Amino acid sequence: MIRIFFTSVFSICFFFAGLSQSFKSFVKKGDESMAEKDYYSASQYYNQAILMDSTKMDVQWKYAEASRLNYDFDVARHWYEKIFKVDNLKTYPEAPYWIGNILQGRAKYKESKKYFDKYAKKFKSSKDPEKKKLAAKAKIQAEACDFAQVLLKNPVSVTIEHLDTNVNSKVSEYAPYEYDTTLYFSSLRNKSDKDKDFGTSFNKLYIARKNKEKFKHSLELDSLFNKNGIHNANTAFNKEFNKIYMSRCTQVNAVTFKCEIYYSELKDGKWTEPVLMDSPINVSGVNTTQPNVGYIDSKPYLFFSSNRGGGEGGQDIWYCKLNDDGSFGEVVNAGKQVNTPEDEITPYYVAANKALYFSSTWHKGMGGFDIFRSEYKDKKFIEPVNAGYPINSSVNDIYYSVNSKKDKAYISSNRIGSYFEEKPNCCNDIYSFAIPPLEDPPPPVDTTKILVDQLKILCPLTLYFHNDEPNPKNHDITTKKTYKKTYDDYTVLLPQYLKEYGKNRKDQDLELSQNRVNNFFEDSVDAGMHDLEKFALLLEDVLKRNEKVKITMKGFCSPLASTDYNVNLAKRRVSSLRNYFMEYKGGMFAKYVNNPNPAEGKIEFFEEDIGELPVSKVSDDVRDTQNSVYSPGAARERKIQILAVSTIK
Repeated sequence: MIRIFFTSVFSICFFFAGLSQSFKSFVKKGDESMAEKDYYSASQYYNQAILMDSTKMDVQWKYAEASRLNYDFDVARHWYEKIFKVDNLKTYPEAPYWIGNILQGRAKYKESKKYFDKYAKKFKSSKDPEKKKLAAKAKIQAEACDFAQVLLKNPVSVTIEHLDTNVNSKVSEYAPYEYDTTLYFSSLRNKSDKDKDFGTSFNKLYIARKNKEKFKHSLELDSLFNKNGIHNANTAFNKEFNKIYMSRCTQVNAVTFKCEIYYSELKDGKWTEPVLMDSPINVSGVNTTQPNVGYIDSKPYLFFSSNRGGGEGGQDIWYCKLNDDGSFGEVVNAGKQVNTPEDEITPYYVAANKALYFSSTWHKGMGGFDIFRSEYKDKKFIEPVNAGYPINSSVNDIYYSVNSKKDKAYISSNRIGSYFEEKPNCCNDIYSFAIPPLEDPPPPVDTTKILVDQLKILCPLTLYFHNDEPNPKNHDITTKKTYKKTYDDYTVLLPQYLKEYGKNRKDQDLELSQNRVNNFFEDSVDAGMHDLEKFALLLEDVLKRNEKVKITMKGFCSPLASTDYNVNLAKRRVSSLRNYFMEYKGGMFAKYVNNPNPAEGKIEFFEEDIGELPVSKVSDDVRDTQNSVYSPGAARERKIQILAVSTIK
């Protein structure tokens, strides 16, 4: 779970005093800390247990989980990968999902996608509702990995500015809003008011005033707004700037909060004591936070995030009308287009373009929380659009806001470059960027370029073959088979591969060999076919837009036996791929191949010279079929690739 408000700071003092404790006692204390959501302490206890005995997979899993939740992503990934290699989705099936999640946070999208795909395929039809839900999320995340690469190729025309240390610090700064020349924000930085139960500081409200376009040193607001012994955060103002809304939160455990919304009015030049808003804004026992005042048809509405019942799941965006007499209307859920089974947070409504900005972990993004924009049309919010890169990053991007002059936007993010005490990506900083006039229509999107970029992202697209296929013991350089036919024939041989590669193996060695074969077929053979089908669908759309495309293909043969026979075999394999395209959907691509009409779409196939694979350690002994034919190492060498896609001018 993401720590939205701040990164907790824990003491370390008691760990090394008890090194003489037993393995079981360290595990027990780790379990107790996990139950209290004290992930730092849990990771330290599990680490001590691992140092005593690193062979217990259940403790490896606990250490990985605690490390991930404590932002020690490299440690977590190490143990997840170690578990996955041996366990292969049996006892700890979520391992590949979390490996994918960590890789996504590192912007390693191609690697990440493979792990998300693996989990999604395995559990998409699971009878376990939690596994099925996570499989649905994994499917979205796999698609998001492709989408993120498109966003990187098509950046939004903004320059992101990281505010300096007059505003940002080594702990979290968030919830920025600039009114006139004053920046209001929240931070954990002041350590003078300690919580004895949790050993952590309290979030407080701050301001920083601008002088010659630069913010001066920030100041803590007075005790009227920063109540002692409680977390104070998330300021929001009405347009007259005579009413302020804010969150006040109590800490349930090390990372969980229960928040409520308060308001204060400006009377006779002074702000009144903040008052708790009545039900149904605040509801007993639920989290209600991150207020924002937006204007729909010139009428004020309070937007906020809450995990109350009646929503789509997790934190949802809600809103209600604020009446002139201080009362408010019905609290309304922002709807299924905005809200999802996971968290939607930090709403900010911009009246000038009738758009709600918010952050979500479920909608298709670059990783973590992404910022989205949903327009308000016909009295409802429509399907949201990702705000794009570099507004979004591979980690958390939250708290979008626009200043009162409407020429600058602010966000809070824990992206690379944010200040930190111990761990990168632990803490949010405030960033800003200039925006065009809000009344201007958004720039047109070149959807054809986006489609072509999606094709490019799939390259190199690698496709695999069974030994000596297609048309074994043949010197022809072409075949009548399509790649789809060779793929279908290949996949039915999986039981044979498991049997032959598993010969003379027992117990764990047999299990590992079967895992390797299954993983190769799923991650390479099946994934290649899936990508080819996606490639064809995208190509279909591109050609219908009258785009002209060059597709570069290449076959490979072994340097250990790079005879004419092997060169011809590689050419037959490329031929099967050409046939796939020529017979696709009854031959719909045929009319585009070398099409002379300049007003229509066109395909040019280009074949690079047959390439030699690097000298391999894989056996080439025809008598040793266990290794020369059925091993994953040998199977990986029997391939062709779509190397590249380019447009022809």
